[in-house]
Amino acid sequence: MTAPDPRASSDPRAPDPPVTGADVRAAARRLEGVVHRTPVVRSRTLDALVRRSVFLKCENLQRVGAFKFRGAYHAALRLPEDVRAAGIVTYSSGNHGQAVALAARELGTRAVVVMPEDVPASKAAAVAGYGAEIVTYDRYAGDRVAIGEELARERGMAIVPPYEHPDVIAGQGTAALELLEETGDLDALVVPVGGGGLVAGCATIARSICPEIRVVGVEPEAGDDTKRSLEAGERIRIPVPRTIADGQAAEIPGELTFSINRRLVEGIALVSDEEIVDAMRFAFDRLKLVVEPSGATGLAAVLTGRIDEVAPEARRVGVVLSGGNVDTRRFTELVSIQG
Repeated sequence: MTAPDPRASSDPRAPDPPVTGADVRAAARRLEGVVHRTPVVRSRTLDALVRRSVFLKCENLQRVGAFKFRGAYHAALRLPEDVRAAGIVTYSSGNHGQAVALAARELGTRAVVVMPEDVPASKAAAVAGYGAEIVTYDRYAGDRVAIGEELARERGMAIVPPYEHPDVIAGQGTAALELLEETGDLDALVVPVGGGGLVAGCATIARSICPEIRVVGVEPEAGDDTKRSLEAGERIRIPVPRTIADGQAAEIPGELTFSINRRLVEGIALVSDEEIVDAMRFAFDRLKLVVEPSGATGLAAVLTGRIDEVAPEARRVGVVLSGGNVDTRRFTELVSIQG
């Protein structure tokens, strides 16, 4: 029997949560045989360094190279067939765009992806390679949501957003479900945070399985909108972050994701760009894994001990390595910098 959530409201008038553990389990059934059940990697060297047992969920080995395929495919699949057939629009700095492009191809429809002009070339090439149309904008001056909504209206297409959708969140949560099915109970779960969809889905299923687990979000220092928002008790907007973790360059948490994360996430750890690079280097040298900057932030928080600020007593710790989409030149440039 699933134990009750100790932080859930006992007020019978409280609204039902937008996503439940049952929703994540249902998403897992729909995604079976479509997404990769990615490996969980261990390292004695890592455990010794941080004096914890660490379990790394390798979403860098997921289809399209990131966890995003889980939510994108699940949300696209759940669209009414006639709506899906008209096509899908999304906006993305890269990984979600790839995920929607591949999901559209797999489901026999078309996709349009609104992307920043400065997105890594490898991510733009992958989106185009999956057959999607790309529309670019200036991330520091343009409004990608407004652009995407206008395109959807003009072309009669549906929007599958990067995180602000229950079906996207439920799909993303299947990464944590798989992790916990393999590891058993954990004391803490460490998850990168951009718009908040991954951590919202992971926290939802993790807290339904292990009510006492402490969910730790991780952001780059320059992109601490969720940390500020949780501390303020309301969504806080910051300037567009300038960080190597381009997948986490969010200005403000999503409204839906924040409503979940403020209940279920214990706190946010921050890591610097230099610490992110150190984590990428460690993953490559010691684990033989290529992880992009955004995908390495959780590992960086563990290596630096930053999770102690949120989960000091945690001995068994799960970490989501959320993506591995970094091209050879960029990866070499970053990890060649001496720390």
